Amino acid sequence: MASNTFSQGAQVEHLKFGLGTVMSSSEERIVIKFDDHGEKKFVTTMVMGSLKKSDRQPPTEKKGARRKKAAVPATA
Repeated sequence: MASNTFSQGAQVEHLKFGLGTVMSSSEERIVIKFDDHGEKKFVTTMVMGSLKKSDRQPPTEKKGARRKKAAVPATA
């Protein structure tokens, strides 16, 4: 059922837009924030042929509110 969707936070690569992070995903729509092209919304079934899973680490730029625990300043 949801086997053709990517989970939120998954790193993907699109043939045209390059590397990005899945912001939300359902059977109908998928929203991806691309590194160089911003946020794009696609019809899931139409974009799956252009997407592949990327094994890169998520980018650690801008508004890292959810990554606060990893950003603890070193006390050295």
